[in-house]
Amino acid sequence: VQLQASGGGLVQPGGSLRLSCAASGFTLDHYAIGWFRQAPGKEREGVSCISISDGRTYYTDSVKGRFTISRDNAKNTVYLQMNSLKPKDTAVYYCASVRKQRVIYGSGCSPTGYWGQGTQVTVSS
Repeated sequence: VQLQASGGGLVQPGGSLRLSCAASGFTLDHYAIGWFRQAPGKEREGVSCISISDGRTYYTDSVKGRFTISRDNAKNTVYLQMNSLKPKDTAVYYCASVRKQRVIYGSGCSPTGYWGQGTQVTVSS
């Protein structure tokens, strides 16, 4: 069971990036996947998560209207499209398996133990 995160980079404020989280060793169909981020000196934060089977999503307030989480079941991959990026979005981003029920009820992203490696997102001019 493996999650592989990719797509980070350096972007100017107002720019966009798309992160990918590819799963191997299992199919995502019955899972929920979330994106988390951690900036230096700050606690890890749940950014967005999605229930794969029904597409229900959750976003933390600071990214609503700017980030979009989606899934491609055929590619066994979850994406995080990040638009209108701000310097405060700078962090290492991780994907992880999360509790499906919490996503469905809009309670947030609660990790269940499978993590991908981080991908650095830097928003700077």
